[in-house]
Amino acid sequence: MTDVIEVRFKGNRKEYFSWPSAEPLALHDCVIVEVDRGQDFGRVSAVGPVAAKKCAGSCSGCSLAEGAAGPSPGSPPGSALTPDASPGLAPTPPRRIVRRATPDDAAVAEQLQREEEDVRRRVMERVKSHTLPMKVSDAEWQWDKKKLTVYFTAEQRVDFRALVRDLASLFHTRIELRQIGARDEAKRLDGVGRCGRQYCCSSWLPELRPVSLSLAKDQHLSLNPSQISGGCGRLLCCLRYEHDFYVQTRKRFPKEGRVLRTAVGLERVLAVDVFRQTVTLRVDGGDTRVVALEKLKDEVSSADA
Repeated sequence: MTDVIEVRFKGNRKEYFSWPSAEPLALHDCVIVEVDRGQDFGRVSAVGPVAAKKCAGSCSGCSLAEGAAGPSPGSPPGSALTPDASPGLAPTPPRRIVRRATPDDAAVAEQLQREEEDVRRRVMERVKSHTLPMKVSDAEWQWDKKKLTVYFTAEQRVDFRALVRDLASLFHTRIELRQIGARDEAKRLDGVGRCGRQYCCSSWLPELRPVSLSLAKDQHLSLNPSQISGGCGRLLCCLRYEHDFYVQTRKRFPKEGRVLRTAVGLERVLAVDVFRQTVTLRVDGGDTRVVALEKLKDEVSSADA
């Protein structure tokens, strides 16, 4: 049986491979994988049904994703289509894990990573000499040194054809320049957020989803960009994945501006605190008070009885 394995590389980059061996792989095992025109070094980050489900949801048009997704309901026995594959088009062959990595393989990978910062500086010098409007974020060697990938950010489209030729003659390998966004750059480089913890995108967040200002409005947060932006300069990722919590929790609270009949009389809801489970109320033309949500519900029920 061929297993689906998720393998992670530098900068939280991940890809999926087949593992035809009967000997199972475990999390964090170092492996040598098959890539375009060579081999690369990575670490296992998901195995079994978890890896198969993630592969089926993210891979496009390979037979590995086809096997992971399985046939759709109502399809003939033995047939299957990937989520992005078109009928009549043969899926691309899956790439495979060649073998487990040895300590020597790991030592080579560590040496290459130590050299990458110097490579990045040399690339920056060539970018400056070509006067290109781009910021070099990172450089990544393929394990067999048959390819060097340079990640960069830019405000506009950049013609870097002359730069690629220059870098190819400098490093004597295949050069790939890949433009990424500010959030992808933060994910690759990692850092500490305003909360004092490691960036979510670098530590555990599986994918970067769009974040809009409406999410901050729903959570009654300050709309000052400096207060709700992360280290990348974009809106905080937590605004997205915490949004459902706020929406579901607020359903238990009365809406701001609503007038309630309580033990005090008619009071208007000024604000709610979903964490302290409290509601701020004010009598028309009178004082304000803060009451626990459960106590408020009891008061409203008693007043309506």
